Amino acid sequence: MKFLKVNHLDLIIALYIFGVIVAALMGVKVMPFGEVGGLKFNISVAIFLMPLMFTLTDAVNEIYGHARARQMVILGVITQILLVLFIWLALSMPHAARFDPLNDAYNSIFGLSIRFAIASIAAFTVSGLLDVFVFTKLKQKFKGRLLWLRNNLSNFIGMLLDSVVFITVAYYGVFAEGFSTNVTWLFGLIIPYWIAKCVMSVISTPLVYAGVVFLGKRRKNES
Repeated sequence: MKFLKVNHLDLIIALYIFGVIVAALMGVKVMPFGEVGGLKFNISVAIFLMPLMFTLTDAVNEIYGHARARQMVILGVITQILLVLFIWLALSMPHAARFDPLNDAYNSIFGLSIRFAIASIAAFTVSGLLDVFVFTKLKQKFKGRLLWLRNNLSNFIGMLLDSVVFITVAYYGVFAEGFSTNVTWLFGLIIPYWIAKCVMSVISTPLVYAGVVFLGKRRKNES
């Protein structure tokens, strides 16, 4: 059935945009990640998507080059901007009387989603482009070899910046008051969030190879 045939690159981009939207909408929820010396660590549920998204851009970079991977990041940023605008529009519209029991919860959750989307825009813009840049430089340095190392190093660097920017913008003042309390709270989020993403990146390393093979076959057919 021809309608089931999807361009490989389009499918990768669709998965990437899916991750962008879900992370922005669902990332408001945090879950416990252990405690060390009285300092409680927490991570966002978006942790399960972030390494995958960096891996997807790395796979596209490997086959299609720096410019195409950078375009993916830009598409993700545009998607998030449109998401923020629509959430703002939806929240500003009046609600029907029968929606009264749900309205406060709706405004509270999606109001935070706007902040998360803005945080994602800032984090994705800087970390996504940094990841693509670092991966490209490593690709040149290693002459296309050691994909597993290039993928993880670029991910580690990009995800560190992503964690710092995203969590600071998204969570500052949300669950804590006062500068020192907020710094402690944010530190307890950033460190485990970054470490967990690094672990997820290592675990998902086979996916970048799968993505390269997946895209490589399509690119070969296009030639």
